[in-house]
Amino acid sequence: MGRCEADAILPSDLRARLAEWGEAVGAAEQADILVTGWGSAPLTANLLARTPRARVVLHAAGSVKWLVTDAVWERGIVVSSAADANAGPVADYALAAITFAAKRAVATASAYASGAVWPGFTEREGGDGRTVGVIGASRIGRRVLERLITAGTGCRVLLYDPYVSAVEAARLGVEAVSLEELCGSSSVITLHAPEVPETRHMMDARRLALIPDGGTVVNTARGSLIDTEALVRECASGRLDAFLDVTEPEPLPAGHPLFSLPNVLVTPHIAGAQGSEVRRLGKWVVEETERWVRGLPLSGRVRREDLCRLA
Repeated sequence: MGRCEADAILPSDLRARLAEWGEAVGAAEQADILVTGWGSAPLTANLLARTPRARVVLHAAGSVKWLVTDAVWERGIVVSSAADANAGPVADYALAAITFAAKRAVATASAYASGAVWPGFTEREGGDGRTVGVIGASRIGRRVLERLITAGTGCRVLLYDPYVSAVEAARLGVEAVSLEELCGSSSVITLHAPEVPETRHMMDARRLALIPDGGTVVNTARGSLIDTEALVRECASGRLDAFLDVTEPEPLPAGHPLFSLPNVLVTPHIAGAQGSEVRRLGKWVVEETERWVRGLPLSGRVRREDLCRLA
């Protein structure tokens, strides 16, 4: 990975702990364990030809879809991802966006900056009694569900995930519904589904139109899940608000209408580990290395057959 990323993920104290389990080498030809992250190159056959000893890839970030090629699996190299370590910050970000959405914080802040007076108590304020729809019971989606339920928000929580049964949803403490029912019943919708052909533009013009007036869409998953043009129309009309940490395209071109709408907040894919949170990824690398050296099961093991369902 890039030197800046490596220094943030593995500061000196974590590198010292890592050294307890093996020697850090500068030449890829000598490496048994490859540590990758943001800024890494895809692991193509040509690149792997330079790493004849590599037996495992520890990815100090989330998705490995762009990183792992067929050559990795053909070589029998084991892949593990720090997606679980990165999931907590994303879930926290999503919960914060849901909280802001209930208070319509972005639109109110914009109006306030334009000279509007504080409107006092409004029907939109607070989370009690509101319905939040969660799309996708992924590792992040499940953390959001848990936070919504345990935080005492007073929200009714709906879940759409075609792989989760009504029985499992009940165990999670939520109601399993169709995507259409979720859209039509939720004042806040938060997306946590993977980027696969079946999910492209799952929030299209028709489904966005089902969301009640004054609703909010929160996306910390992948930009392709939402039809951007349809969302622009809904937000420009003032009918819907949006918190978008991911977009399609990403990044948005300068001057894109989403940047100037007073009821939309666009952030540059920062929901995952940032600042001091990045240390979690390095800690995971150290602990995953220990597990590998000791012959223990890896906590973030990714198998080839899993990729079709992962972000």
